[in-house]
This record gives sequence, C-alpha cells and structure tokens, in this order.
Amino acid sequence: MPTLFGFAPFLLAADAESGGGIFGLLLPFLLIFAVFYFFIYRPQKKREEQHEDMVSKLSKGDQIVTIGGIHGTVRRIDDDSVLAQVDSNGVKIRIDKSAIAQVEGEDVK
Repeated sequence: MPTLFGFAPFLLAADAESGGGIFGLLLPFLLIFAVFYFFIYRPQKKREEQHEDMVSKLSKGDQIVTIGGIHGTVRRIDDDSVLAQVDSNGVKIRIDKSAIAQVEGEDVK
C-alpha cells in the first residue's frame, strides 16, 4: 500500500505546475497578519484607550482599585501618579496611574 511520502513528489510537481505565483506564497502570511491584527492588536489598543480615558477622568474622592487589589480613595492627582487614602486611619500611598485597574462604580469590561 503506497504511503503519502510516496506521492509527495507528484504533489509538489502539481503545485509547481499550477502557477500559484507570489499570491500563493504570500497568502499564509497575510492570513497570519490579519489574525494578529484582529485578535491581538485591536483589542489591546482598545483596552489601552479605555484605561487612558478612565485615568483622565479621575477626580478627588473617587474610589479606585489597583492591579494589586488595593482599594483606596483618591486624595490628590499628579501628572503620573495618584495619592490615595487606603484606610480610615489616614494611611496614604502613592500609586502610578498605570497601576489603577478600575474606578469603583464603573462597569468593568
């Protein structure tokens, strides 16, 4: 019984004679690029824009949660960080804006 490897030269010859050209060679790369763009790049870009929008709308008194799970209340907003009160005793910590996961009360997608 013949195996697939026995027919391989005939299959290759058929592909060479079909004249698929450069499009046949580029099609897999174009498909990979399309999958990468629609399933990785676009969703990540959308998440970044949503995060930037959320951080730009922060105001004093907002309840926030960091990516580390720390809950706090915004007391002061600087250029790239936020001073947040984390307990009723007045303990405050400085948090980078990039580390804010969500503003409580807003829907998380």
